Amino acid sequence: MGNSKKWWILSVTSLGSLLSALNFSTLIIALPDLLKGLEATLLQAMWVMLSYMVAQTVMVLMAGSLADVFGRKRLYLAGILLFTIISLAAGFANNPTLLILFRILQGIGGAMVMANSTAIVADAFPKEELGRALGINIMVVAVGQIIGPVLGGWLTIAYGWEWTFWFNVPFGAIAVVWGLWVMGTKEEKVAERKSGGLDRGGIVSYVVSITALLLALTWGPIQSWTSPVVWISGLIFVITFPIFILCEKRHPNALLHLPLFANRTFSFGIISATLNAIARMGVMFMLIFYFQGALEKDALVAGIMTIPLAAGMLVVSPLAGWLGDRYGETTPATLGLLLSVVGLAGLAVDTAIATPFWHLAVYMSIISIGSGLFNSPNSSSIMNAAGPKYRGEASGIRSLTTNMGMMLSIAFSMPIVTHSIPHEAMLAIFSGTQVGMNGAVDSLGGFISGLHAVFWFMAALMAVATILSYLRSTKQTQSTGASVN
Repeated sequence: MGNSKKWWILSVTSLGSLLSALNFSTLIIALPDLLKGLEATLLQAMWVMLSYMVAQTVMVLMAGSLADVFGRKRLYLAGILLFTIISLAAGFANNPTLLILFRILQGIGGAMVMANSTAIVADAFPKEELGRALGINIMVVAVGQIIGPVLGGWLTIAYGWEWTFWFNVPFGAIAVVWGLWVMGTKEEKVAERKSGGLDRGGIVSYVVSITALLLALTWGPIQSWTSPVVWISGLIFVITFPIFILCEKRHPNALLHLPLFANRTFSFGIISATLNAIARMGVMFMLIFYFQGALEKDALVAGIMTIPLAAGMLVVSPLAGWLGDRYGETTPATLGLLLSVVGLAGLAVDTAIATPFWHLAVYMSIISIGSGLFNSPNSSSIMNAAGPKYRGEASGIRSLTTNMGMMLSIAFSMPIVTHSIPHEAMLAIFSGTQVGMNGAVDSLGGFISGLHAVFWFMAALMAVATILSYLRSTKQTQSTGASVN
């Protein structure tokens, strides 16, 4: 591929990554106004956020696998188009139920973008430049995370919550036109279809099992772990997930290529990414509770105060990709996870009501630099290990497990916080509709102890991820991985 075209392709995927990052960070700030404007309940407002994540997580593996057959560029551009159209419609929603439905459709479009972005970049760049390219993609995500809270606050205050959806429309239209002009729809690499047809049993059992699992993981912490919904969903997952694995072992054209996980470089990279996602999202949740609940900052200020969690990624990600390309992915990825352990330990030890913000900013920056060092080399390692034939599927698996990690962080973090904050107060603080705890806790000390417990737990997960990252490959395969055919 021409030296210039690959960079144009990277600009297309980076624009998609920016849209995805802005979608999440702007809407969090708009939740209080959205709740009032639609006369929604707190639970409905939370599901406006979570429905997108659930739909994206359910669909992302399927999008990656189908793209290996029907074409990554086509599904990527179709995903941006769907995301853009639904963003326009979402701003006109006049009730919470309709908006949640639109968010599910938006999540399906987001899955098509997320699953194929990394694979398209991997197709465009040679193996020795892939880390740097992915680092630039991750840098763009960090930009979105930094400007999202400010943009969301400004749009909501100046124009209303609807504009947190409508601002996506011109950017989405530009992304589709730019993508068509740069990439076209002609596929350079599409896998040959195998005999046996579509893996219908795998698709049905996958959608049912993963939807049930995610419903349990989100319903429990947000509503009640003792709810019949949680137990029934958990039971459905326990029954249907083994059926899915059995289908994948037997079908010649399986949705999930299980031999990928026999590759240590691939599987350890995936597990490390999942643990990193759990820890990063867990920190974000806890800091939002801390800034809005304990320090009594409003949602916009709280969002701005979390900027150090993305700033380090912005600076370090391209450098980390270059280091991974030049010296092998294992060293920078492992060092990044180790730095995150240090930052999390700092938060666990030092976070209190009177802690100066600059202390917290230092710890958040260390975690952010660690994530920047980890993400692009780790993604490059995963894609190289999968090989060209399974890049779409590998990208889908990485996105699936990362999203799953974010869901798990909610399940792990919320119960610890609810020991010291009543359920309704917890939802009100996180949604931004309540500033301060308003006497909801007998002692702020219990809340701070809960924060410390979460931070130590996340630090332990990151320590495990560090060990797995170090063990991912031998010196012989460290920089190239071993492709699975």
